[in-house]
Amino acid sequence: MQSEQQTVAQAIQVGLEHHQAGRLAEAERIYQRVLEVDPNNPDALHLLGVIAHQVGKNEISCQLIEKAIRYNPSNPYFLNNRGNALQALKRYGEALASYDKALTIRADYADALNNRGTTLRVLNRYEEALASYDKALTINPDFAEALGNRGLALQELKRFEEALASYRKALTIEPDYVPAHWNESLCRLLIGDFERGWEKYEWRWKCDHVLPATRNFSQPLWLGKEDITGKTILLHAEQGLGDTIQFARYAQAVAQKCAKVILEVEPTLRSLLSEISGAYKVLSRGEPLPEFDFHCPLLSLPLAFNTRPETIPATIPYLGARAAVVKRWEDNLGKRNAPRVGIVWSGLSANVNDHKRSIALSRLAGLAGPSVRLVSLQNEVRTEDEKALATNKQILHFGSELADFSDTAALVSLMDLVVSVDTSVAHLAGALGKPVWILLPFAPDWRWMVDREDSPWYPTARLFRQPKIGDWDSVIHKVRQELSKCFGSDLQPSRPADAPSEQLPE
Repeated sequence: MQSEQQTVAQAIQVGLEHHQAGRLAEAERIYQRVLEVDPNNPDALHLLGVIAHQVGKNEISCQLIEKAIRYNPSNPYFLNNRGNALQALKRYGEALASYDKALTIRADYADALNNRGTTLRVLNRYEEALASYDKALTINPDFAEALGNRGLALQELKRFEEALASYRKALTIEPDYVPAHWNESLCRLLIGDFERGWEKYEWRWKCDHVLPATRNFSQPLWLGKEDITGKTILLHAEQGLGDTIQFARYAQAVAQKCAKVILEVEPTLRSLLSEISGAYKVLSRGEPLPEFDFHCPLLSLPLAFNTRPETIPATIPYLGARAAVVKRWEDNLGKRNAPRVGIVWSGLSANVNDHKRSIALSRLAGLAGPSVRLVSLQNEVRTEDEKALATNKQILHFGSELADFSDTAALVSLMDLVVSVDTSVAHLAGALGKPVWILLPFAPDWRWMVDREDSPWYPTARLFRQPKIGDWDSVIHKVRQELSKCFGSDLQPSRPADAPSEQLPE
């Protein structure tokens, strides 16, 4: 019996060596062999669960680690890693409970405190998150990841100088710590420090979430140094649709350097961008590329042009809607009986900051009234908003009829005003030169900067900011007031004080 236990322990140790070296398939094979000998071995179950989490199979990870916990309920490492899998599944309340339980067993568990802080941050509980990170750093002052995460919490609290100091300290401990470099870039851009912000922004190419967009061209990367007179340069999209719309404006600036510009974009944007000034050819990503001499990702162009807030190329509009498509949508809309206000209330749920930016349709539905006709500019509606949309006949909704962004652009062009959360349609309205009111969280995405109601990127935009974290009520109240000034005072009543507030993730 003793010999069998020793053999199992030795096998797990060998598996761990493979695991820590990143040889996950070999480690998994060894852990599975352990379970053939000892089906209820908690260590093998737990480690298989960790591998499942690492490869994105978080439901399986939870099941395996739950089973391990049944056989060893007082192991804080098991509880911490179950929390990680639950957090990846967006089951934040359960994740927090798992970390808390781990900490009741081992109060000085710095990793659990760090992970707990991250869950609290997603729940918009930034002060509590900060306290959790600080406690982790009391235990381990050289914990670079906790310092980086602490910077994120401080940034959300608009304590920007403290956030930058936390990133700097993380980088003195671990100079190549990618998240600290990346998040420092976002903080600097947010506060208007474009000089250091754009330089740091190049660290994105080492971030896990950006890596899939990396292109390995044999042609050199152009960042503004080489003379490109008479050369052909490929400008390629890399991140979200809104990013492509925002930074495609640089095609004209590149062309003015006497270069031929090929613009490669997401298929759903190809028609919209096909006639943008500066590009002699616009392609969908995946199409064969012609010969070119240089390439540049779209979001590296501000660095290439040494962009500062006062030098942002903001000649508006730089996009337009096709006349034939506009005519079709004009027919769809029917007779104009009142000013048209286009609304967008949510973006892609996969966005890491979606919990901050998206709101329920019910919040904007109250803006409807005899003096305003609301038009949904979204083609995808979340399950929780479908009922509100179906029962509110004052909102025109076209859904899947919006085949691509050419349709959306035509519909936007027929609006008197667009009211949107921070999504690609907000960028589209700005690029088309339409009046757009953008609803922003307390600490917004970097491009909207801080403490201003206008945007140097979009002269026709007006920014409505949360005065405190999570306070959408104040934002919507101000929008209602401004709409009344513009279009009349017969809007629907505000949401009752006892109505349910926006729900945070659980």
